[in-house]
Amino acid sequence: MPDTSDPGGYRSVTPRIVVDDVDAQVGFLRAVFGATGAVDPGRPAELRIGDSLIMVSSTSGGRDAFPAFLYVYVDDADEVYQRAIRGGATTLEKPLDTPYGDRRAMVRDRFGNVFQIATRIAEG
Repeated sequence: MPDTSDPGGYRSVTPRIVVDDVDAQVGFLRAVFGATGAVDPGRPAELRIGDSLIMVSSTSGGRDAFPAFLYVYVDDADEVYQRAIRGGATTLEKPLDTPYGDRRAMVRDRFGNVFQIATRIAEG
């Protein structure tokens, strides 16, 4: 089987979010998760959150909006959770310690994307 990992910076699986306002979604991802990357008109935005690539596409090409459910590891789940709330997300789960060793919160952004925001606190 051919090695399909890292085709031009992509991994074998790349999450993609489809929204009606790419600039607003990208702004949220930058403000909350420190996402980096470019938004080029007519192309999906390619953003990096930590070591992961995520694509954000527009509904303008005839696609239906399609939210994501993403588990995102960060350095400080409580801090990132607060940034998400300040950025307009709603709380689905306040920060808590899980039995498997993560401190985790869960939010939904205005586009319907759900983010579980986690920090590893112990080996579980």
